[in-house]
Amino acid sequence: MATRGRKPTPTAIKELEGNPGKRKLNENEPKPKKKAPSCPKWLEPEAKKEWRRLSKQMEQIGILTEVDMASFAGYCQAYARWKEAEEFITQHGTIVKTPSGYWQTVPQVSIAQTYLKIMNRFCEQFGLTPASRSRIVATTEGTGAKDEMEDILNG
Repeated sequence: MATRGRKPTPTAIKELEGNPGKRKLNENEPKPKKKAPSCPKWLEPEAKKEWRRLSKQMEQIGILTEVDMASFAGYCQAYARWKEAEEFITQHGTIVKTPSGYWQTVPQVSIAQTYLKIMNRFCEQFGLTPASRSRIVATTEGTGAKDEMEDILNG
């Protein structure tokens, strides 16, 4: 049975966004440890570079957990394949002349567009686009910064 409507937003993202809908949060939602998973050995070299570039930052702000390995690996692989297609386009151009004399778009254009869409879907889920990030309210938790109101409320 297919579900209708928008996909539910994870509680962690709702909390970071300040719960804009003011709806009751799911208190029973699983809360995996906010720790980056190990980089899979099977990732392409360029995907591993992207993993190293982003994983620690995502772990620090609490959006990458140990159970997110497959989703984050999917993003990194899509990034590597998108980059490969874009590098081909930069080197060879977007169109070629076929043996019959017609001009044709190289397949890498479609490949790059496909992987860019896949990357963007993963980025939106992790809060990595400017629009999705703008809805997140950063906390001082784990940064060593003091929240005076929190101190007052806690006595």
